[in-house]
Amino acid sequence: MQLSAQERSVLDSLAERGDDLVSRAVGWCGTNSGSRNLAGLAATLETLTGVWAEALPGAAVSHEALGATVEVAADGREVEHAPPPALLVQMRPEAPVQVVLTGHYDTVFPAGSAFQTVATRADGALNGPGIADMKGGISVMLGALEAFEGFEGREAVGWRVLLSPDEEIGSLGSGPVLSRIGRLGHVGMTYEPALADGTLAGARKGSGNFHVKVTGRSAHAGRAFHEGRNAITAAARIAGALDGLNGRRDGVTVNVAKIDGGSALNVVPDLAVVRFNVRFPDDDSRRWIEGEVESACGCGRGDGLGVSVFGGVTRPAKPFNAAQTALFGKLKDVGALLGQEIAWSASGGVCEGNNLFAAGLPGVDTLGVRGGDIHSDAEFAWPESFAERARLSALMLMKMASGEVDARGIRGLMG
Repeated sequence: MQLSAQERSVLDSLAERGDDLVSRAVGWCGTNSGSRNLAGLAATLETLTGVWAEALPGAAVSHEALGATVEVAADGREVEHAPPPALLVQMRPEAPVQVVLTGHYDTVFPAGSAFQTVATRADGALNGPGIADMKGGISVMLGALEAFEGFEGREAVGWRVLLSPDEEIGSLGSGPVLSRIGRLGHVGMTYEPALADGTLAGARKGSGNFHVKVTGRSAHAGRAFHEGRNAITAAARIAGALDGLNGRRDGVTVNVAKIDGGSALNVVPDLAVVRFNVRFPDDDSRRWIEGEVESACGCGRGDGLGVSVFGGVTRPAKPFNAAQTALFGKLKDVGALLGQEIAWSASGGVCEGNNLFAAGLPGVDTLGVRGGDIHSDAEFAWPESFAERARLSALMLMKMASGEVDARGIRGLMG
């Protein structure tokens, strides 16, 4: 595999645009777009829509409505969350090779967070909300596509981009759209940040978030204690049973994260909500943990106590199968042409790449900037990595267009 003169020209143009890729991401980070901040999400969507339409005038830019989801509040109420639309951008859907690129424009930082702007650290790293996860990644993605659209062989590759507003809360609304477009592609490219040294995520565990509402009967703790049915103690039994699942199956973990509920000390509590996360390495483990969760929740039922389970598995596991092995091998070859050493390791984290893989799409899901400390006010990204990573994606697209990376063949290895 070698670089052609045309590929060198495209890559050189990207190398010169590094500052532009950084500055637009910094600007986007100035608008808070926490997953629950509907006003901030709407403003960000409007900005991104205009930027993508202007940058790629031949593309079809549209909004994809997402379904509402039901969440359990701390007081037990079932609350509907209606996310804003996702941004869908499409080019050449009839091309023989189809690439699906995904990212998210929500962050974990609520509207009232003190972490609202980007600053430059003493070591040169950028520190700000979403600069790595993943407004920086969106800028890298757009930069790569802008450059690729200047490539003479671009007609061989069509692409779809989905930028979602709910990845940080499990992609419950965007999940069906990810599945639909995943089935239309040959290779997936997702722009979560790589590690600070550029290491990619290889195999990923699956994940599920559960919310268990326990209802009992309120009573005076002194006058009528035996008439009450204590939801807190039932929730504690459930939590203990869930925690007891740890260590019983290799690679499976259950994290009991929070219990809401309770009342005055002289009142038998009639409501509790247990919240927990599960992680698992494969589909067999998924089926096992789903069955065990149901059994554990049974510890709270009966004798006037009710248990309702909400949520479930939202990200299937993403094992490193033959298709992933072939794809990462080609990415390593492409990186070598740029002087970038591509390495990867297994991750317990999850992302949209899990959803795409479950739809039959092999993919690399850490093609964003190099950075770290995400989901904290120490989040950072290295500014030089913006152009570096955009060049990697652009060259990967060009090699798929030339056939040196056989996207259709890699997709065929999924079975």
